[in-house]
Amino acid sequence: MATRIRPGNKRCAVIGGSGFLGRHLVERLVQKGYSVAVFDIAQRYELPGVTFHQGDLCDKQALLTVLKDVPLVFHCASPSPACDDRSLFQKVNVEGTRTIIDACQEAGVQKLVLTSSASVVFEGTDIKNGKEDLPYAKKPIDYYTETKIQQEKIVLEACSKEKGFLTVAIRPHGIFGPRDPQLVPILVDTARRGKMKFIIGDGSNLVDFTYVENVVHGHILAAEHLKADSALCGKAYHITNDEPIRFWDFMSQVLVGLGYSAPRYHLPYALVYGIAMLLWLLTLLLRPLVSIKPTFTPMRVALAGTHHYYSCSRAKRDMGYEPPVSLKEAVARTVASYPHLRREA
Repeated sequence: MATRIRPGNKRCAVIGGSGFLGRHLVERLVQKGYSVAVFDIAQRYELPGVTFHQGDLCDKQALLTVLKDVPLVFHCASPSPACDDRSLFQKVNVEGTRTIIDACQEAGVQKLVLTSSASVVFEGTDIKNGKEDLPYAKKPIDYYTETKIQQEKIVLEACSKEKGFLTVAIRPHGIFGPRDPQLVPILVDTARRGKMKFIIGDGSNLVDFTYVENVVHGHILAAEHLKADSALCGKAYHITNDEPIRFWDFMSQVLVGLGYSAPRYHLPYALVYGIAMLLWLLTLLLRPLVSIKPTFTPMRVALAGTHHYYSCSRAKRDMGYEPPVSLKEAVARTVASYPHLRREA
């Protein structure tokens, strides 16, 4: 029997609340007066206004314990895009999401906000000012994209005004900011190993990078605007900084800000992509015998060498989205948050 939630209830749950985006989201929700239940498989932490529950998102009974009397759920749990474990992506992004929806519907949750990805429409070719009506990628470049497509479809198709269960998907792109365990640390590690000297392609390709606080802002706006009579029901929304920048200019700003040299030598895009494809095929052939993790994957090369930036016009129209933090300020804050990664350190 579904629990009837009283109007104005500012309780919510964040599934994946220990991750990079999840932790920032939890902190902002607490600032806005929400009582937050965090559900994550690892990395327990303490924060006033937050209760932490450790468990597997494929465990429906564990989820039901957390979701009791909770009207709003944010689902931002996912393996890192850099992971190459297909079974893990399938378990978390697909099977886990189905379990979450079942638990939400049984517990009487009214709203589910999914952290999706703009990569669900990306096939390795240019996207300029892409809108949400672009078709899903027919040939996803990696397992992350393949399973995020399935996940988004599952969540949006579960939206039902008749059943009182509303869903929306947020598609951020290129999330970065303080405490990011991926982009900046990997970039610095690559520079320290002397492998950030090269620019793939001519360096003119424009890309969206999105500050984590702006992504959080988009999630909360979506949750607060998601109502039975709103335009958000069952839709996806791009959330970016709305300031496309040349990919290698962004990388250079971060590197130079931390005391490293900017890349300056150009490599032909087609050559690097071809090598990445060969290495990827080689890893598949040799996987039963040996584990190889190539530096360049087809997805990484495509992200570094093509245009891929997205329109936020739907989010601006339907929920009044405007990025609170400019790209310039976001880069400055991010660089300042990594003193231990500076070159002299």
